[in-house]
Amino acid sequence: MSKFKKKTKAETSIPTSALPDIIFMLLFFFMVTTVLRDQEILVEQKIPQATQLQKLQKKSLISYLFIGKPKNTSLYGSEPRVQANDVLVTAPDIVQWVNQERDKLPEADRGMITISMKVDKDVKMGPISDVQTELRNADARRVLYASTGKIYED
Repeated sequence: MSKFKKKTKAETSIPTSALPDIIFMLLFFFMVTTVLRDQEILVEQKIPQATQLQKLQKKSLISYLFIGKPKNTSLYGSEPRVQANDVLVTAPDIVQWVNQERDKLPEADRGMITISMKVDKDVKMGPISDVQTELRNADARRVLYASTGKIYED
């Protein structure tokens, strides 16, 4: 007669063979869903405070203009400049820039392009007025003025 031995200890190890697959799935998920800043801001930005703010619904239709004193004053001077995407532009270049931004949108949404102006609070009205005139010439009628809900201290 043979004796059967009963195991008294149960193995409690956790299988780790699927762990690399899980890590790579998480890594891929975060790489796909993370939005990186697509523009480097070349001008100073102290956005003015506003009391009534409205959140935008469709951000894909928005193109951004930044207006402020250049960060690199030795290269660009100290007068306020306009930044469109990653380059500093002059007021006459804005019509061409708006048309390029419009061409990036789907055909049905081109009339709904919205220009968001992020203007430093220390910029005088002259450069802003020049940009507004050029936006009218480009038939960009939907203009937003970006602001924050908090107060900046000097």
